[in-house]
Amino acid sequence: MESEQPPPGIDVSVPHSARRYDYWLGGKDNFEADRESARAVAEGYPPVQCAAVANRAFLRRVVAYLARDVGVRQYLDIGAGLPTVGNVHEIAQAIAPESRVVYVDNDPIVAIHAKTLLRGGSHGRTAYLEADLRDPAAILTDPETTSVLDLSRPVALMLVAVLHFITDDQRPYELVRQLCDALAPGSYLVVSHATNDHLSVEDLAESDAANQRSGIPFRLRSTAEFARFFEGLELQPPGIGSILSWRPETWSAHPRPEAVSMLGAVARKP
Repeated sequence: MESEQPPPGIDVSVPHSARRYDYWLGGKDNFEADRESARAVAEGYPPVQCAAVANRAFLRRVVAYLARDVGVRQYLDIGAGLPTVGNVHEIAQAIAPESRVVYVDNDPIVAIHAKTLLRGGSHGRTAYLEADLRDPAAILTDPETTSVLDLSRPVALMLVAVLHFITDDQRPYELVRQLCDALAPGSYLVVSHATNDHLSVEDLAESDAANQRSGIPFRLRSTAEFARFFEGLELQPPGIGSILSWRPETWSAHPRPEAVSMLGAVARKP
């Protein structure tokens, strides 16, 4: 089922990455511009829907690991996207009810749904902030952030499937560094990112052309480029690799890593 009427005052003639992701996950909060953009991407990279589903599973495994095995109780999820099954606060608070989560996204439609649906449990707290990853200072100093999170204590910074929308001229490494510098020692950085490691020259050209047609800037990065996001941090086992192989819970038939082409890793700030 797809959204028929946009919320008042919101222009949905331009595609947005959060609503496109919602479409790939089988959600209903997307519009024709988002679906056209999604189809354009799929023309150049057919397994993209499988990658979206695998990425969501990666997020769920990471949050469970951080909450259960590491003891993280605070989460800053930037580029959170539209609420769906297995949101960060649902997973974290099922393990530790006192967990606190701040969600951040720059899509006003996400804001409408998030403020209604992303409610924490009775012991923990959950908040939503409409802001942009490209302005770390605004995120870190916003009252929604500072009232929910204590930045003098460890926080898990979640940048899941969002940095590939930050092009090189927008200084992605500097943005991540600014965010990490503001966090206390013992904090964690979680990143997943689309990669070009498995693409031939021809496939890469086709993918680039499809992304141009999609109307949303997109930057694939190699493993070496991905690794730069973690400079100065302590990578946690199993290190950098396919999101499919990051602490899988059980064996199951799944696509080859090259069919998903998403890297993932978790690192600790010493």
